[in-house]
Amino acid sequence: MKKFFSSLFDLIKIVLVTLAIVIPIRYFLFQPFFVKGESMKPNFDNNQYLIVNEIDYRFSQPQRGDVIVFRYPRNPQIYFIKRVIGLPGEKIEIKNNRITIYNQDHPKGLILKENYLPSRTATNGSVSILLKNDEYFVMGDNRLFSYDSRRFGPVKRNLIIGKAWLSIWPLETITTPKY
Repeated sequence: MKKFFSSLFDLIKIVLVTLAIVIPIRYFLFQPFFVKGESMKPNFDNNQYLIVNEIDYRFSQPQRGDVIVFRYPRNPQIYFIKRVIGLPGEKIEIKNNRITIYNQDHPKGLILKENYLPSRTATNGSVSILLKNDEYFVMGDNRLFSYDSRRFGPVKRNLIIGKAWLSIWPLETITTPKY
């Protein structure tokens, strides 16, 4: 009987130590995320399983081209995955299938080049928006079928959870995202 309680106590210790390690990692450093929908094709597929890095954005800000997971501005219970197109303080203009960025470095505008997308990817819509100091403009890679900042507006910094860091499922997709 004594051996049974000793084994049970050892098992409880292992479970507690495991939880003490796993819980902080899961809730403060890295978070799993399932891609839902086709808005990030061809770079991310429906039901692809990702690990989201929550650490980077505690020490730095999202950059143009980053793929981020964030809370939907109109319902923070819902999570979205999109690509950062516009940064705080910039003016974003979309017309004639082109995205033009206006900022301090490019006051006359810079046409956005997106090497992570197939050539001739159409970016429909007509948008002109000036981002506030805590706002980001995000879009899906599947531009014709993405519900993004063109429709729901900019994403505030406090809604951003983290950066897509690693794709781990299905196994053939194990890779880091294209930026």
